[in-house]
Amino acid sequence: MHKITMVASAAITVALFSFYHPAQTKDNELSTAEKKAGWKLLFDGKSTDSWRAYQNIANDSWEVLNGELHCKQDGVTKRADLITKDEYASFELQADWKVSKGANSGILYHVLETHRASYETGPEYQLIDDLGYEGKLEGWQKSGADYAMHPPLKIASKPVGEYNHARIVVKGGHVEHWLNGEKVADFHAWTPEWGKLKKEGKWKDYPDYGIAKSGYIALQDHGGGIWFKNIKIRELVVTRN
Repeated sequence: MHKITMVASAAITVALFSFYHPAQTKDNELSTAEKKAGWKLLFDGKSTDSWRAYQNIANDSWEVLNGELHCKQDGVTKRADLITKDEYASFELQADWKVSKGANSGILYHVLETHRASYETGPEYQLIDDLGYEGKLEGWQKSGADYAMHPPLKIASKPVGEYNHARIVVKGGHVEHWLNGEKVADFHAWTPEWGKLKKEGKWKDYPDYGIAKSGYIALQDHGGGIWFKNIKIRELVVTRN
């Protein structure tokens, strides 16, 4: 009787553990629930089939290795940002990322291919080594910032070599940046306040910065030292009253 009770108790414990700790989806895969919710993988851990080089520039800086999308620091002769093959307007994007010591990169959106560089049109979610970057960083240069526009509300990045989780939500002109579960930016594009920041800051001489309401997602090659995995996106429908 005691042995049966012990077995039953163990079974209940396992069941409760499974209920509160569901099996994790493997890297670069979508769960059934995510598929039903409209999520689409942008990186399958094996190829760059969902991406191409900005302006189709020849490059050798990106590689897929061990289920990670890596922008190399060394041995590169031609660099280029990667952009999605599809364009997006309102969306939710999630990605895991990590940097090497002193590295700097970004995730850009609403990117057009009308200028020399993707940052001349696309707003950027900043990715950087907040602690080890050489030189002083302004608030608007730190991880999770709306680069050169809105500094992060808090520093939420992890140390070099550890993966961070980024989430970008764009609903019309309303944008949220999340980093490791913390909301680090919340702003409205194309408002008078937004226009004032643009006019008085780094983008004053970039008339096409941030004006597009749809465009490509870009992963910035800023000298390499950046890794990505679990990149996924779902398009959002914005209703207007």
